[in-house]
Amino acid sequence: MAKDHVQIFDTTLRDGEQVPGCKLNTEQKLIIAERLDLLGVDIIEAGFPVSSPGDFKSVDAIARLVKNATVCGLTRSVENDIKVAAEALKHAVRPRIHTGIGTSDSHIKFKFNSNRDAIIERAVAAVKFAKTFVEDVEFYAEDAGRTDNEYLARVCEAVIKAGATVLNIPDTTGYCLPHEYGAKIKYLKENVKGIEKAVLSCHCHNDLGLATANSIEGAINGARQIECTINGIGERAGNTSLEEVVMIMKQHPYLDLDTNVNTKLLYSTSQMVQEHMGMFVQANKAVVGSNAFAHSSGIHQDGVIKNRETYEIMDPADVGVTESAIVLTARSGRAALAYRAKNVGYELTKLELDAVYPKFLDYADTKKEVIDEDIHILMEQNQIKLS
Repeated sequence: MAKDHVQIFDTTLRDGEQVPGCKLNTEQKLIIAERLDLLGVDIIEAGFPVSSPGDFKSVDAIARLVKNATVCGLTRSVENDIKVAAEALKHAVRPRIHTGIGTSDSHIKFKFNSNRDAIIERAVAAVKFAKTFVEDVEFYAEDAGRTDNEYLARVCEAVIKAGATVLNIPDTTGYCLPHEYGAKIKYLKENVKGIEKAVLSCHCHNDLGLATANSIEGAINGARQIECTINGIGERAGNTSLEEVVMIMKQHPYLDLDTNVNTKLLYSTSQMVQEHMGMFVQANKAVVGSNAFAHSSGIHQDGVIKNRETYEIMDPADVGVTESAIVLTARSGRAALAYRAKNVGYELTKLELDAVYPKFLDYADTKKEVIDEDIHILMEQNQIKLS
């Protein structure tokens, strides 16, 4: 059975770059955009062109550079925003304008001081205007996660009629539970007239740590685009993590969902974004953290040494990591010490291992981690020579 393609919409350069302290210059954005194109993402959201002359310049430069992915610019439902975005995107091989408006009662009342019918009118007008510049128009219903499903369906139906090709259903505040978000996507799939003319898209925030789970649940229920960022970087607690959703679909083939992402470039892309943005992921970050394929528990180390799949559901090579790491600590067992010693040139006999192991534990109790240099010292102290 052929797998359904889920488009990967990367917003590292727009939503990710909004994070305080993560401002990128145009040169840095071009380096990352070129890597994202090589990585195989389907859409690169390059920025918010009307927000500043610098952002306009960056979007224009990215539009000229990128050869494979669609290049997208964000706007509000304001004519000048859309006009400026169209100008910034005019050199793109595949341009997309991403326009929209808040649809929850909270946004309608407090942000716009408006009403439901007027919001639909503004949404339709924005999509129609964007459509005069580009064929590919994505509409976002901001705060869709807290928008009544029946009204949200009315909005979606109206913007599809106006020419929207993609419907972004954001959980803007990261509030939804996975089953709620999945049910929302399912409801739209089943109740919006003309839904077959548009792609449903997930844009989930991580305020409660549910962005990845919500996005996957959305895809299971019919969404065919996921909006995400490298390392999950983004506003507040961040966005859906690109590397997580891509690897979830790869590791669960029965979902029949697939992407164009070259997963072997995930780790190096993560490192590149960390370096340029100066925002480093925690060691235990899924897929790309420094401990994602590291083992320090003796029981786990013994299992991994005997068969990697005992404690690893992913092959490190699949994400571009050279190999699993056996980290020597006071919790490590004989198997781990023998394994690491062999890696640096010592083929220990059982008697040698029995003799050196207690001394290794004494040594390890004084250090957080025993490194290769320490192994050489231990072996010299015990008169064990290189093999």
